[in-house]
Amino acid sequence: MVSIRRAAVLGKPIAHSLSPVIHTAGYVAAGLSGWSYTRIECAAAELPDLVAGLGPEWAGLSVTMPGKEAALAVADAASPVAAAVGAANTLVRRPDGSWYADNTDVAGMVRVLTDAGVTPGAAVTVLGAGGTARAALAAAAQLACSSVTVVARRPEAVDELRPVAGAVGVTLTSAPWAGAPRQLSTADVVVSTVPKGVADPLAGAVAWRPRAVYFDALYDPWPTPLATAANGAGCRIVSGLDLLLAQAVGQFEQFTGVAAPRAAMAAALTAARAA
Repeated sequence: MVSIRRAAVLGKPIAHSLSPVIHTAGYVAAGLSGWSYTRIECAAAELPDLVAGLGPEWAGLSVTMPGKEAALAVADAASPVAAAVGAANTLVRRPDGSWYADNTDVAGMVRVLTDAGVTPGAAVTVLGAGGTARAALAAAAQLACSSVTVVARRPEAVDELRPVAGAVGVTLTSAPWAGAPRQLSTADVVVSTVPKGVADPLAGAVAWRPRAVYFDALYDPWPTPLATAANGAGCRIVSGLDLLLAQAVGQFEQFTGVAAPRAAMAAALTAARAA
């Protein structure tokens, strides 16, 4: 029986990742003394060989950009949500040595949006059409949202999302980037998945609905200009740090098989950001 258990976060670049802080705090709080969690610099093309070379002590991997599609491809089996989204942020080592792929970003989004007060029937606008937008579509489906509009700079990027929308069962409407202020002004929920700086020019152009929910996948820098504007208008704000914690909780429980000590993990994340 393996007494030492290992896990890691894979990505490139990866030095900035706060995942080791969150998971390590969870191990300590849960009394998992034989567990360790590290960072591994890994490009998407390198991921298959890296995974194939891991010994039996490896319990799981967290996968960030740019390796989420590669993680799904390397797995022996996948959760329905990972298959539908076409990407996995989680690889779990099963007892027979095979790898199981999941996407805890989706469950994490559902958790943080529910905590923010999102209810069935909400109208959702997603800024951006990349990998995080895929998870947002699946989360909107699980939350039984009434509509999903994707606002993107490239129409062809929205077209690439349509198979995902079909797989998770949501009707996708697209809108041009020039129409972003109007789309954000009428939404019950706004999910921003664009890189830092892209949405900043919208900060002074949106007439926010009171009590709307604004979720920005970014957390560095924080707050973003758009989050500041939304907060000032009375919106409920969710940050990328909230998602980082929520998706890590799901990974922790799949890797270890024990309930995640969420409070201890959250406290460690807060302390790391403050430092």
